[in-house]
Amino acid sequence: MDKAVVARPRFAPGRRIIAVSDIHGNLPFFQALMDKIRLTPEDILILLGDMLEKGRDSLPLLRHLMELSQTRTLYPVCGNCDGLVLRFFESDELDQRFFASYLPRHPESTLRQLAREGGFEQWDDLPRLRTDLRSAFPAEWAWLRAMPTILETDHLVFVHGGVPSLEGMEKLNRWGCMKNDNFLGQGRAFPKWVVVGHWPVTLYDEHIPSAAPIIDRERKIISIDGGCVLKLDGQLNALILPSEDSGDFAWTAWDGLPTAVALDGQEANSDTVNIRWGRSALELLEKGGELSLCRHWETGRELYILNEFLRQGPRGLECEDSTDYRLNVSPGDVLTVVRKTSAGFLCKKDGVTGWYYGRLSDIMK
Repeated sequence: MDKAVVARPRFAPGRRIIAVSDIHGNLPFFQALMDKIRLTPEDILILLGDMLEKGRDSLPLLRHLMELSQTRTLYPVCGNCDGLVLRFFESDELDQRFFASYLPRHPESTLRQLAREGGFEQWDDLPRLRTDLRSAFPAEWAWLRAMPTILETDHLVFVHGGVPSLEGMEKLNRWGCMKNDNFLGQGRAFPKWVVVGHWPVTLYDEHIPSAAPIIDRERKIISIDGGCVLKLDGQLNALILPSEDSGDFAWTAWDGLPTAVALDGQEANSDTVNIRWGRSALELLEKGGELSLCRHWETGRELYILNEFLRQGPRGLECEDSTDYRLNVSPGDVLTVVRKTSAGFLCKKDGVTGWYYGRLSDIMK
């Protein structure tokens, strides 16, 4: 797995292209998203990596994708989570450095699900487990092995994490292409569109939490990981192009949350904070029934945070992604409802999460 594998298919003009990234074993979200976009046999579906791991349905999703590839034009690109599953099949290199501790702690792992199905859950003998999995599941192994690292067409490049340039991509380190954190923050620009996942897009904005795809037309980068499974308000995004040569990008998403119609208007506030993963250390100032007043250590901002979002981390009190942003809402807007409290509603509008303090219609599934 040292060098990147680059595939260069030819897409016929006029075929719709749909790119989906970071499903993370959430089969219901994927099926609902495909229904929403009305996937057809004429469409080209590109799965931009991290299809597996972290969610509870990784193996059912894998099997579903294998079946779907028989009737649809489907191009799966390998992500770092998919790559870990493949590496266990391929090599014992990470047995003691990673899998010996990872597998016992993650019953939802694809490998654990395969082992349960095969009836051989022996974590004290990883070489034997590898031999058993290879023997029992050759089709799954072959499907994972066939995934390229990079998909390049005339106008587009699809890669899970990112690339430093489009020159000599076959010489790039494969793992570095799959796990490339903070790709938009690296200042790169490209002569053709580079579409990536891996890094949840909400991590890029320190003020407003948004799971909507980021389309940077100046640098020709599109980042589409909506935080599905990883975040309580995460969503599974689909980037949609009417044709391979089109710059007319659209997107839709599925988040599985109930919806409601706003009955009142509300203006957005300024100078807000988006408390994100890895930067969420807090000080508790005042414990409340539903929300507690906290100070965010990094910014010094005081804000109310849902009690269910609070947790003890290795360095003290932390929280799930939280914000004091107030959504810009007009009467009649359809909002998805993340949480309902006596103080207001934590909602999403067009992928953006924030608070709404007006009235809502009856909440609908």
